[in-house]
Parts: sequence; C-alpha cells; structure tokens
Amino acid sequence: MSTRIAFLKGHGTQNDFVIVPDPENALDLPAAAVAALCDRRAGIGGDGMLRVVRSAAHPEAREMAAEAEWFMDYRNADGSVAEMCGNGVRVFARYLERAGYIGAGDLAIATRGGVKRVHLAKDGDVTVGMGRARFPEGEVTVRVGERSWPARNVNMGNPHAVAFVDDLAHAGDLLAPPPVAPAAAYPDGVNVEFVVDRGPRHVAMRVHERGSGETRSCGTGACAVAVAAGRRDGADPQVTGNASTYTVDLPGGRLVITEYPGGEIEMTGPAVIVAEGEIDEEWLRAVGSA
Repeated sequence: MSTRIAFLKGHGTQNDFVIVPDPENALDLPAAAVAALCDRRAGIGGDGMLRVVRSAAHPEAREMAAEAEWFMDYRNADGSVAEMCGNGVRVFARYLERAGYIGAGDLAIATRGGVKRVHLAKDGDVTVGMGRARFPEGEVTVRVGERSWPARNVNMGNPHAVAFVDDLAHAGDLLAPPPVAPAAAYPDGVNVEFVVDRGPRHVAMRVHERGSGETRSCGTGACAVAVAAGRRDGADPQVTGNASTYTVDLPGGRLVITEYPGGEIEMTGPAVIVAEGEIDEEWLRAVGSA
C-alpha cells in the first residue's frame, strides 16, 4: 500500500498553486516531481508549487526563523526554484489561516526574497509588504515578432522587464519567453510584463513568467509595473514625498499596489483555497525519478 501526501489547491487572482504542507521538511520533491504536480493534464495543475515548511526546519530559512515561523518554498511550474511570488505569499497566508496556524491580522512569512509582512483583513483581502524595488542600470529591449519596445528593468526580489505597449495583443501568444536584450541583463531569466493604460493611475498587463509561461496574474510583476508606471508618470514617491497607488488589472483579476515615500511597496488582493486532497506517494516517487 502506498501512503498519501496531503495537498491543497489555491489561487490569487487566478495565479494558481499546488500547496504541499511539509512542516518538518520531510518530503523530497525534486524538480521533476514538482513539474509533474503542476502539469495541468497529467498532474494536479498550477502555475507553481508552494511548500509549507517551518523556517527552523529548512536550511535556506533557519536564519529567518526568529522573525518568521513559516517558510514559503516556492517553485515554478517547471520545477525550478524561484526567489519570490507575490500572489503565492497571499495564498500561503490563506492556507496558514485555514489550517489554524494563524488568525486575521499581521504575520511574517520567510521567502527566498527575504521576510515578507502580511496582513489578513477580515473582509478577505490580503496585503503583503513586498519590500523595495531596485532598478538595475542599463537599457533593456523586449521584442515580439517584428515589434520591439524599450523596457524598464525592475527587480522585486526577482527580475522583471516592463514594456509599455499600445495593445496587449502585441505581446503575442506568450508561449515562449519574449526575447530580451541584452541577454546578460538577466542571467537567470526574466519575467516580462506588457502594459497598457486604462486611466489615471490605472493600467492593465499581461505577463510571461519565467519557468511558467503566460500566467493569469503575477504579484511581483504587478508591483514592478506599478513602480515603473509611477516613474514614467512623474509619481515617484522618492521625489514627490507622496504615496503612489496604482490599480493593476490582470487577466485573472485586480490588484492594488501602493509605493510609499520610504520605498516600501504593498500589494492588496484576494487569496482563495479551492480544494484539498491527497497525492499518491507511489506516483510521486515514480515521476520524481523519471
């Protein structure tokens, strides 16, 4: 008889995840196993996997354990390791609430992008402190077919190239990563956002997430888009002294992004757990060794 491993499925603005509770870091989940779990036809399906581990039990998070009890071990849909996922943090927090580890209010979550501050509102929305944006030097260009655009290089703990376009259809099918030049600007790959204006402080976007393809939403991408738009629009809080808030529409829903004069960025949006079940360990072992 094979044993079974618990899992849940959740999403934040339709950026969906397989959630695997593993408090004591007991599971061996190689890249092939994660990719199989995230496969939408042969597995459970998701844009990525959130493994729930106590910080003290994980070698990458032990130094953060005094500040954050829980570590979000985030993997892309292809099994590769990623630094951060903004929508994933909200869903991770929602799981902790559902499991009875926390209640509404404030908490800290450890990620490879550092400790993130989270607030679970009683109305259901989740706000995440996303840290500060960094703007690596150098010009970047994004190309799709015969079109190309200058892009803003933004790092939100993971890399982004933000291109403002006239029509979101110009992004193409986003099945393959859009070419970005110079390639040396992103040695570990990049998330590429295509952005159009919808109104004052209101934009819409599509995104190709490295390792996952086009996704319905990307939290760090929405933050990168908001800060890039703010600087384009002359609304840089470091210059004006005023907070800058943008509404960002994504294919899967809406996020509200605020950047404060001190540089801190907050993202607010929904997070939903939709199902839970069990993974057959024998199957997981087989696909993990394939």
